[in-house]
Amino acid sequence: MTTRQRHIAHLYLHAALTEDQYTDAIELMYGVTPHVQAVPPNAVHMDLTSALRYFDLSPYDVVQLAKIRLKALYGIDSSAGLAGNRMLAAMAADASAPGDTTWVPAERAAEWLYPRPVTALPGIGRTTASTLSRYGLHTIGQVVDIPPATLQRLLGAGQARLLTERARGHDPRPVVPLEPAAHLMADLVLDQDCLDPVRHHRAVLGLADRIGQRLRGESQVTGRLTLTVRYADRSSTTRTCTLAAPTDHSPALVTAALGLLTALGLQRARVRAFVIRADDLRPADGAHRQLSLDPGDDRARAAEAAADRARRRFGSEVVRPAALAGG
Repeated sequence: MTTRQRHIAHLYLHAALTEDQYTDAIELMYGVTPHVQAVPPNAVHMDLTSALRYFDLSPYDVVQLAKIRLKALYGIDSSAGLAGNRMLAAMAADASAPGDTTWVPAERAAEWLYPRPVTALPGIGRTTASTLSRYGLHTIGQVVDIPPATLQRLLGAGQARLLTERARGHDPRPVVPLEPAAHLMADLVLDQDCLDPVRHHRAVLGLADRIGQRLRGESQVTGRLTLTVRYADRSSTTRTCTLAAPTDHSPALVTAALGLLTALGLQRARVRAFVIRADDLRPADGAHRQLSLDPGDDRARAAEAAADRARRRFGSEVVRPAALAGG
């Protein structure tokens, strides 16, 4: 059995963020992957491994998607590192100029690390760096090449073993959210300012359907939806509704979201982005569903479950709402 290769991103947010702004940025990243770990005050770890199939993009392109969303929705510039583990991703981010992304593929990790200064490794303090420097060990490659027994005599067995692991690019730590997400978000940044009400309708429909897919995938239901519309001048408006009953059923979510869109009365507004947020989350197995005498409801849910299975197997775009066909 082969182990699936991990793809970890580390994003630095180049802004002086308030606590609320930082929280908003973290929440936005949950729209890219459910595996997000905050690194206060201005960074974030993201495990993109499970998101690649959903977006059908390369790891690098998923990172660019996250950066574009941060810039378009909140005006936050960022730089990023992408690698096979948290340590390498953070080091790659450190090496990235503002706005850039440094990707260190697994097969190139040793080559990338070799010429870098040993002080670039996390946890190398002034005392350890001074000791290594006295013996001519200035680069990570020199640490890799030195016999383990020699390094143990210089630093002690425990510290030498840890340094060797890091110098070889090993870091088994997973990306672990500090707490479960209290909500889900789906967003769409348009390629240009849009005045077309038909495109507005399609955008919100697609986002609500995406929220439904994610809820079912995470075995959750939502009791409240919020729609935020951001305009060309960077202003925004927001509407919220409480659902009649907690649900993960896409048609119910679409109906609620389109109701919010209608309530905004956009008419000819120049829209740049839409965001739908699902709050009041709870486990699906503990939620009550109102019984219906309409057999069409059961058929719709059975079709929805079949569509979810097809998406998991063949990709997110294999089944789409009819209203989005050809879009």
